[in-house]
Amino acid sequence: MLIRELDQAETATAYPVLRELRPRLSDMADFLAAVDRQRQHGYRLIAALDSEQRAVAAAGFRAGECLAWGSYLYVDDLCTLPRARGNGYASELLRWIAREAETSGLDEIHLDSGNGRHAAHRLYANSGFTAPSTHFVRKLSTAKS
Repeated sequence: MLIRELDQAETATAYPVLRELRPRLSDMADFLAAVDRQRQHGYRLIAALDSEQRAVAAAGFRAGECLAWGSYLYVDDLCTLPRARGNGYASELLRWIAREAETSGLDEIHLDSGNGRHAAHRLYANSGFTAPSTHFVRKLSTAKS
């Protein structure tokens, strides 16, 4: 299994995987534009690639600092294609991310996961994550649909 960071020219490689996680990303051009905007704020993208250099799993993350957590790496996106699940790709992506966070001297790794994603929750628990809080959201009338 090859895991590596994708540069801007390779971003499209992750589209089929991240579209599984984010179905509202129905257009490749919109996906590429969104990732480009996020990269301006430190977003990075890694992928687990098969023998034909196609992404079978991908993760997007960024570093930050806040009063609540100190310095952290936040995993925005983590997904494996359905046909590739159960092969350890997501675990390897999380190990890669943990090494990156440690190398960067960060204090913690954070992520949010939907309430019903029980298989993902087992993966996170097995990877050393805990769930110390609940995340709340309030949509605003100015939000794009």
